[in-house]
Amino acid sequence: MTDPVDRDVVVVGGGPAGASAGVFIARGGSSVTVFDRGRSSIARCAHLENYLGFPAGIDVGTFSDLTHDHLRRAGCTVVPDLVESVEWWNPSEEDAGRLDDGSDRVGDSGDPRTDAGFRVTLQEGEPVTARRVVAATRYGGEYLRGLDDDAMFETREHHGETTEHFDREYADRDGTTPIDGLYVATPSEADRQAITAAARGARVGKRVVADIRIDDGWWPAAAEGVDWLRREAELDDEWADRERWCEWFDTHHADAPVDPDSDRFARVREAAVDEALSAYVDAEQIESRAAAGQRAVAERLDPSAVVDAHDADALLDALDDGAIAEYVAGGMDGDDPENTEAVEGDAR
Repeated sequence: MTDPVDRDVVVVGGGPAGASAGVFIARGGSSVTVFDRGRSSIARCAHLENYLGFPAGIDVGTFSDLTHDHLRRAGCTVVPDLVESVEWWNPSEEDAGRLDDGSDRVGDSGDPRTDAGFRVTLQEGEPVTARRVVAATRYGGEYLRGLDDDAMFETREHHGETTEHFDREYADRDGTTPIDGLYVATPSEADRQAITAAARGARVGKRVVADIRIDDGWWPAAAEGVDWLRREAELDDEWADRERWCEWFDTHHADAPVDPDSDRFARVREAAVDEALSAYVDAEQIESRAAAGQRAVAERLDPSAVVDAHDADALLDALDDGAIAEYVAGGMDGDDPENTEAVEGDAR
């Protein structure tokens, strides 16, 4: 049957936590929309210093552009809009509003929300429906009011004034909450630094992927996946054989809560083995991916940001002379050593 929701997952917030969660979920095969009005907390940073991979740090604008590029490359849709509210939505109700049947909205799995999702209301665009929502906005969760007010918010007293804040301990370590389908990447205690916020988002993203698989018939031990690529050359003759992987799966999941002779077990095994084998890439793919990765970063470089009046060659100095010479020589007579020497001399 056709799923009545617009997207599998909506991520609210496109900072390090939301972007990281979005990438993992989209790479897991789900349709993901990330709403980011461009005012995440990281925008308040003067310069990002502690994020690994950028030895001299990186300006926040370039970092945000790169994270959004990453989201789109992973398959996410990035929408520059503000989420005003997230409410229950049931496709069986014509008004597509909250469930007003008097049932406990955070009760057991027997309540009528089993087939429900969420309705995401936006400041500018049309409302969107989703099966799952990941909250990733550091400065609060006002847009979640109405889902679980009593437990989601806590009151604090400060200088004689009582204020209400989102409870940073409301969600578990993996982002799951008492509300089925709602995950919290931030606010949490992990969002003090960009790199820890991204790690939190990754953990939440992996949890969402696992839960989606479980809903599709996988069992928890099989649903937990590892998303990273390996060299095909590491596969010896034994593990290059698909049947060997099937045997390993059968042995590893001998105590699974599923009949090993059932169609369900066979379906999950096929999907898991497909995923395991697809993680191995050959030398040509590795080279292609490396080039694409470097190109994506290079496209975001701004020469004016590193070239000043005192050093007009700053950007060129940062590049390898041999690489420049090889690139330029490619458009000339590569067999003429005099041309190559001349280019190398100019590069120096």
